[in-house]
Amino acid sequence: MHNINLKQRYEELWQTVLDEHRQVFLRQDLLMYEHFADIVGSHDRIFVMGVGREGIAARSFAMRLMHLGKEVHWIWDDTTPGMHKGDLFLAVNGSGNISHINCVLENAVKTGADTIVVTGSPSGRASKIAQNYLFVPAAVFNGVDDVVPSVQPMGNLFEQHLFMLFDITVMLLEEELQVDHSAMEGRHRNIE
Repeated sequence: MHNINLKQRYEELWQTVLDEHRQVFLRQDLLMYEHFADIVGSHDRIFVMGVGREGIAARSFAMRLMHLGKEVHWIWDDTTPGMHKGDLFLAVNGSGNISHINCVLENAVKTGADTIVVTGSPSGRASKIAQNYLFVPAAVFNGVDDVVPSVQPMGNLFEQHLFMLFDITVMLLEEELQVDHSAMEGRHRNIE
């Protein structure tokens, strides 16, 4: 850090990162996004899966969906029940080719549950297995589709963008489902 002007470089980087996210928001297909939000909002019981940093974003979304009043299960928890027709399986699979997520996705289809994948690479296998997918056009690790490029390493842009997009989805669902902040807060874990 001694060889660079930290203040100048810091400002260049945060402005670049903000601009990358702005470009992703502007390139987001809003019809596809509306369909995604409608699917999530219309299901009472939702199973969520993801891995790595994009999985952490997925897990944070699962938490907020629970705060909205949904019954939500994280796939790898030992207390996760069976999946059935009428349930929703939501998987985040950035490249679309994370094999064990695709395996679980195939099994979810067999249960009769509705399925949706959030991906940065819709040409990957996951979007062909799931009934629906949401393409987030942000640079993603091992992705091959036309997306907003990034100066950041690996899948940073996609992973960061998921947090914001999922939080915006929660705010829209609050309005749609007529759930206020206090009702969400009432479902927050109270034993910490």
